[in-house]
Amino acid sequence: MSDVYNRMVKLLQTGFGLEADEITPDQTFSDLELDSLALVELSLAAQEEFGVPVNDEDISAQDTISQAAEVIAAKGVTV
Repeated sequence: MSDVYNRMVKLLQTGFGLEADEITPDQTFSDLELDSLALVELSLAAQEEFGVPVNDEDISAQDTISQAAEVIAAKGVTV
């Protein structure tokens, strides 16, 4: 997996109390039971973590974690 994906998993662990073994690349945020408020919080945490703007369209409940990581990586995240 990509560095962005791994960092997203860490954000989910630290910010939302999920365990790494609960998270797979093909899970949607809905599968992880993240509601709209949690997705806003995740977007803000991702902006801070990656230093790129992350908006509502970038992370939605039906997106997989790997899709969100790809979108964020495409914004020019430096490793």
